[in-house]
Amino acid sequence: MANARTLGLPRWVYAPAVVGAAFVLLPLVAIFANVDWAEFTTLISSDASKDAFLLSLRTSSISTGLCVLFGVPMALVLARRDFPGLGVLRSLVLLPLVLPPVVGGLALLYTFGRRGLLGSTLETFGIEIAFSTIAVVMAQTFVALPFMVVSLEGALRTAGQRYEVVAASLGAGPTTVFRRITLPLVLPGLISGAVLAFARALGEFGATITFAGSLQGRTRTLPLEIYLQRETDPDAAVALALVLVIVAVLVIGLARQSSSAL
Repeated sequence: MANARTLGLPRWVYAPAVVGAAFVLLPLVAIFANVDWAEFTTLISSDASKDAFLLSLRTSSISTGLCVLFGVPMALVLARRDFPGLGVLRSLVLLPLVLPPVVGGLALLYTFGRRGLLGSTLETFGIEIAFSTIAVVMAQTFVALPFMVVSLEGALRTAGQRYEVVAASLGAGPTTVFRRITLPLVLPGLISGAVLAFARALGEFGATITFAGSLQGRTRTLPLEIYLQRETDPDAAVALALVLVIVAVLVIGLARQSSSAL
C-alpha cells in the first residue's frame, strides 16, 4: 500500500506551489544580491549594530523562556479542559496573532506605562517598566506567546489522552502524568512552538518601538536598528537584514533537526 509520501498529487498543485515559493524566496535572494560584500564586516561591526544584535538575542531568549513558562500551562488548560467561555478565552489568548503589533505596544503602554492601569501603582514602588529592557522582553513575549500556545495546543489535541488515562488509572498523579507521559508525547510540538516564539520575538518591531522606544544598548533591537539604518546607511541596513535572516534560518534548521531526532 502506498504511503503518504508516495501518493500522487494533482498536476495543478505544482504551479501555485512554485509561485508561492518564489514569492517567499525571491525577496531573500534580493537581499543577498544587494549586500556590499566588500564592506560587509565593517557594516555589521559598528557599536550600534553589535549592541542591537546582542540585545535581540538576549531579549528573544528570555522572551522564549517566558513563552514556554506561561504557554505550556495555557495550552494544557485550553486543550484538556472544557468550561463555559472556553472559546472566548481562546480567542482572547490568540488575539495578538491578528492585532497589529503597534496596537499591542499601545495596550502594554496603557497598562504598564507611567500613567497606565498598573504602571502608576508600580511607579509608587519605584518600578518603571516602559522604555526599558524589561519593556522589550514584555513586548516580545506579548506577540510571541500565542505562537507557543497554538502550536502546543494542536500537539496536545493530536496526541489525545489515552496514555494519560492509562497512567492515571495505574495511580500516577497529575504532575507525574504530565512530566512522564504528556510532556514526552508533545515534545516536538513544544520545540516547534518555542522556535516560532523565538523567531517572532527576534523579528518584533511595532510593539517594541511603541512600548520600549529605541535607546541604543537598552531597547534598540536589531529590527529597530535596521529601520534606522535604512534612512541613513542603506548598505548597513541590508547587511544587518541578512544577519537577521541567517540567524532565523539557523534557528529553524536546528529546531527541525531536534524535532526529527525525537
